[in-house]
Amino acid sequence: MRIGIIGTGVAGSLLAEALLEAPGVQVAAYERVAAGEHAEAGTGLNIGPNALKALRLHMPARHAALRAASLEWRRWFVDLTDGTRLFDLNLATVAEEPGLRIRWSELYRLLRAPAADRTRHGHALEALEEDAAGRLVPVFRTADGVVRDGAFDLLVGADGRYSRLRALTCGEPPSTLLGVCIWRLLVTDAADCPYDDYGQWFHGNARLLSFRVPGGAVYIAGTFPLPDGDRIPEGMKTAEAQRALYSPKNGPPCPAVAWMLDRIEAQLADIHWARSATAPLLRHDPSGRALFLGDAAQAMVPTLGQGATQAVECGVVAAHVLRRGGTIAEVARLRDERVEFVRQFSLEASDTLIPGVDVVEGTKRKMEADFLAKLRKTYTEVE
Repeated sequence: MRIGIIGTGVAGSLLAEALLEAPGVQVAAYERVAAGEHAEAGTGLNIGPNALKALRLHMPARHAALRAASLEWRRWFVDLTDGTRLFDLNLATVAEEPGLRIRWSELYRLLRAPAADRTRHGHALEALEEDAAGRLVPVFRTADGVVRDGAFDLLVGADGRYSRLRALTCGEPPSTLLGVCIWRLLVTDAADCPYDDYGQWFHGNARLLSFRVPGGAVYIAGTFPLPDGDRIPEGMKTAEAQRALYSPKNGPPCPAVAWMLDRIEAQLADIHWARSATAPLLRHDPSGRALFLGDAAQAMVPTLGQGATQAVECGVVAAHVLRRGGTIAEVARLRDERVEFVRQFSLEASDTLIPGVDVVEGTKRKMEADFLAKLRKTYTEVE
């Protein structure tokens, strides 16, 4: 069986590694960017304990490599921007092992290395053709022009939220906007940062999220409601607007928020601005010749940090099924119900980002039994 993997992000890289020595399988991976282009790209991310459990059970060498290159994620706290504590959770009470904190560039390096010799970089999927046997033939645009690399029994779309393979086989998916802006920033010189593990700070429904990552850096993400739901006003992309958005009205910000506001002002040009959105879950195309993993299948809101985490689960489960000759229908059976639960729970957890929701009461509800039970299910019920 010849399998082609489009995209070597989280799910695609894990699947490629797991299929390298699979009997009866020939695997080739294709990445749009040039080799090494992601070396300094990206910011930081947290990966949930459920992803680590999946790797520990099925790919222990990759589990060990990620653990060695990351900081552990053991705590989640929520404050108001004046420092008032609302929520403080030890992840050990809802998970079987810690999550992790890492830079995207380091995650890419570690995940891509095992299948590097099977990966063709600088290959952007442009079109699909069929051979006489009805197998899909991907057509790539490269620096040297259009190339074809033969026919495949199965193509795997692991090429992200805007998956070209999904668009070519199933049409462009509709996008549902949450009405929230999300921006991201990596502060590389952060020796004086006054906090360490995963924290969130609210001022009304505007929120800062931040934590340290390896190499002395700090990841910061900000969210705020969009006035018309689907456009980020240019006036909000200023240091003054951001400082006003997260500063308490009746006093100074706490030291953590004050530190972040200074870094936002100093590195405003480095911020990546986006809108929080979802797309319908879709695991494969109607013909059964294309399988979708990670964000290509299940773009979700990032509130619980489950985007990359679920991509890890996707790569591990798909590899387990395909290595033993299973079908894409089996991948769907093992993944889709769980993914739908996590997607809906992530939306539920986004309530405090939406205008009209009381942040104090909404956050305190996250310490109640129902929310913690769902969090425990998310972090532990891994295939």
